Amino acid sequence: MSQSIRDPEVDLGTPAVRDAAPVTVTIDGRPVDVPAGTSILRAATEAGVPIPKLCATDSLKAFGSCRMCLVEVDGVKGVPASCTTPCTDGMVVSTHTETVRDLRRNVMELYLSDHPEDCDGCARGNCEIQEMAATVGSAEVRYGRPGSRDQVAHPHPVDVSNPYFAFDPSSCIVCSRCVRACAETQGTFALTVEGRGFDSAISAGGTDFLTSECVSCGACVQACPTSALQERSVVELGMPTRSVETTCAYCGVGCSFRAEVKGEGADTQVVRMMPSKNGGANEGHSCVKGRFAYGYTSHKDRQLSPMVRDTIDDEWRQVSWDEAIGRVAEGFKAIQTEHGVAAIGGISSSRCTNEEVYVVQKMVRAAFGNNNIDTCARVCHSPTGYGLKQTFGTSAGTQDFRSVEKADVILLIGANPTDAHPVFASRMKRRLREGARLIVADPRRIDLVRSPHVEATYHLPVLPGSNVAFVNALAHVIVTEGLHDEGFVRERCEDADEYLAFIADPVNSPEAVAEVTGVDPDELRAAARLYGTGGNSAIYYGLGVTEHSQGSTMVMGMANLAMVTGNIGREGVGVNPLRGQNNVQGSCDMGSFPHEFPGYRHVSQDDVRGIYERLWGLTLDPEPGLRIPNMFDAALAGTFRGLYVQGEDIAQSDPNTQHVEAALRAMDLVVVQDLFLNETSRFAHVFLPGTSFLEKDGTFTNAERRLNRVRPVFPSKVGMDEWEVTCAIGRAMGYDMSYAAASEIMDEIAATTPTFAGVSFARLDELGSMQWPVYDAASTGTPVMHVGEFVRGKGKLVQTVFVPTTERSTRKFPLILTTGRILSQYNVGAQTRRTANNTWHPEDVLEIHPADAELRGISTGDLVDLSSRVGSTTLRAQVSERMPAGVVYTTFHHPVTGANVVTTENSDWATNCPEYKVTAVQVGVANARGDHAVAEARQPAETHA
Repeated sequence: MSQSIRDPEVDLGTPAVRDAAPVTVTIDGRPVDVPAGTSILRAATEAGVPIPKLCATDSLKAFGSCRMCLVEVDGVKGVPASCTTPCTDGMVVSTHTETVRDLRRNVMELYLSDHPEDCDGCARGNCEIQEMAATVGSAEVRYGRPGSRDQVAHPHPVDVSNPYFAFDPSSCIVCSRCVRACAETQGTFALTVEGRGFDSAISAGGTDFLTSECVSCGACVQACPTSALQERSVVELGMPTRSVETTCAYCGVGCSFRAEVKGEGADTQVVRMMPSKNGGANEGHSCVKGRFAYGYTSHKDRQLSPMVRDTIDDEWRQVSWDEAIGRVAEGFKAIQTEHGVAAIGGISSSRCTNEEVYVVQKMVRAAFGNNNIDTCARVCHSPTGYGLKQTFGTSAGTQDFRSVEKADVILLIGANPTDAHPVFASRMKRRLREGARLIVADPRRIDLVRSPHVEATYHLPVLPGSNVAFVNALAHVIVTEGLHDEGFVRERCEDADEYLAFIADPVNSPEAVAEVTGVDPDELRAAARLYGTGGNSAIYYGLGVTEHSQGSTMVMGMANLAMVTGNIGREGVGVNPLRGQNNVQGSCDMGSFPHEFPGYRHVSQDDVRGIYERLWGLTLDPEPGLRIPNMFDAALAGTFRGLYVQGEDIAQSDPNTQHVEAALRAMDLVVVQDLFLNETSRFAHVFLPGTSFLEKDGTFTNAERRLNRVRPVFPSKVGMDEWEVTCAIGRAMGYDMSYAAASEIMDEIAATTPTFAGVSFARLDELGSMQWPVYDAASTGTPVMHVGEFVRGKGKLVQTVFVPTTERSTRKFPLILTTGRILSQYNVGAQTRRTANNTWHPEDVLEIHPADAELRGISTGDLVDLSSRVGSTTLRAQVSERMPAGVVYTTFHHPVTGANVVTTENSDWATNCPEYKVTAVQVGVANARGDHAVAEARQPAETHA
């Protein structure tokens, strides 16, 4: 979907009022029907009547400050702004009378009098002011105009502190669009207008952009009508000439972007990434990662040729694709001959497309001949899949993102959206500013507990490891106080009597679990009452729920809570996982678990297995294969000898790093396919270069089950698409895997998986996006699940018994470590560390409470040793009251720190999802000699590969 860069998205002014009765207005003699309350500006656009404007955009509330969109209305005195004037039935509007034209020209003169003639944007054709001046006919500026930026009446230095954009006050007309975008769209409120009259100026909180509250989402740059705020890439490369619609490859929000480029083929240069309104997830907004952090796709560290070596101590040797694929196939076949067909397996990537993931699981099942396929979702959201399937009947969230706009109460558990899912967080904050109430359940005081114009009604600092006791206590209050929806429970749920008796037991009361959870019983009771009686109540959760030994139990506990209150099956409610990686939902959907085919159908089901056996022409194994931790254990036992790893750095991201590394060393053949040499590649024998999202053709599925197209912006830099490489390995091993294009892979997915039956590239190109299930070609998707009935028929209320984790603080390891993410970095940092995002977060730090720091003689900035029963590392301390005493916190974005060196082998009872969020540790000031030794040992792969 390439388009001319001069074909911008339609800007209709203030959005139409939903569900309002239609009215008829006449604009310049043209009648048009619109919902009552629609602005004249939007109605004029729909009637095909252009009205000049500067302050009005689709994403901002009507402001009426620029006075360019003035119109005359019959029977109305004066000339109102069309962006703030609602339509009424019978209204007659004139948009280009002589009075209106004179006023517009006079207003434009004032703007131009403060705008330099040598504006950068004007020179590049990237300035709305000049375009608007031409539109309204302003040629002469009677009040004088600065000849150059140096002569502007109120000069200010250009702010170049931000690595991605610059602010030149001399080109600013103080239209306030950037201020409103920061407030209304992003919700950060980092920008203000300081001074009055001719002294008024835009300010980033009285400081520069880098040190202000600005989160570099780009909303202000996108809103700016001049070159006052401008991407540095545009200054360096010039204006783009065309664009390609695609999907972000960072978090599970799945934002749509227009990659705006110059050049063709291999000479294509990405000038900027502009958020798109077409995909449905972000509706024109973005975050610093998706908007600016795409430079890794052309970073010097990218490996563009296949490489092989005989042992992991040898140097890499570049080879042809044929030689590399032959080496992989011959090596895997040799292992199977010596150790059996089940001695090899694969791990698929949540950063790859659905089509790429599908062919990997097909290769494992058809060419490898076993079900030893797993995915990184094992270590993040596998409890989501298990828990929601048991209770609701399907392994996915219940709502679309827009649903939050109808929520009255939001229960946020174990998630930090402003850092991990910032575009959705902006949507959530907007709803909170409108009056929704927020309950935050998290041991850490995240930004949403208290931020500009948003404050949580309750912050419940649930101690790590006590989630199930906490959610049971919420349900206990609701049931014992008669706040549950008896009709919903009896009509739509099964096992109701057993569950209600279980949850009403006094052992689940807030008072009984107070010591375990660390939450004040009165606060917990008040929060439960709010959730149960506050109207539409929605649950949003993250890895702080799933990455526990009782992660699956907690997911079922949240499902119980939603069902018992009837908060399921309509807008504004539901149970909604905030998925971590861009295609973690899709990688699960595509059959990447060892016990399931695509669509979450068990491998033991004869009818399902028969679908693939007939299509693929072979007999498939009815027994589940090995999970990732089982692969590691089997490798150390000598029975698992070969592994294909697609786009995952398991040596950095998986727990108990020493155990993972030992397992990788024990294997005869480790194959890594990725963009960069990473920690896992230190143990690899074959390295296959991967493609970035800007080279991929396929689909991603985000956290709301939304499929969006990923389109190639330029040809593969490595000469092959990733799905082609996988198919080539399959063919070299004796199984014919061939497709003419990625679209054929989706066609096979649709033909074999009922929930995707109506999905195709053509339909996605036509509709923009679809949310599965899409059962047939007549369906456009399913925004809200479980309307009327659950996928499994009746919802299942499960008795969620609290079982304390075995990982507890001791005298030797008295603190509890929990982990998370930060806004500027992503996952293990392979992508974001190779961009200017390092400006904000150059290293992982350890947050420690002042009481714990004082006891150990630790100050902010000190290097400290962090140790557990399985390992240790060194990092800098940050004394902070965001964590309660007894709990410490760090991120895991930098391999030099290697936070997972200290995490243990404990995992969820149902899915083996690691218990990252509960690790007993000790912290102490590091000695200088120890610091050097640890840092040297943990150098990232790219510095020693």
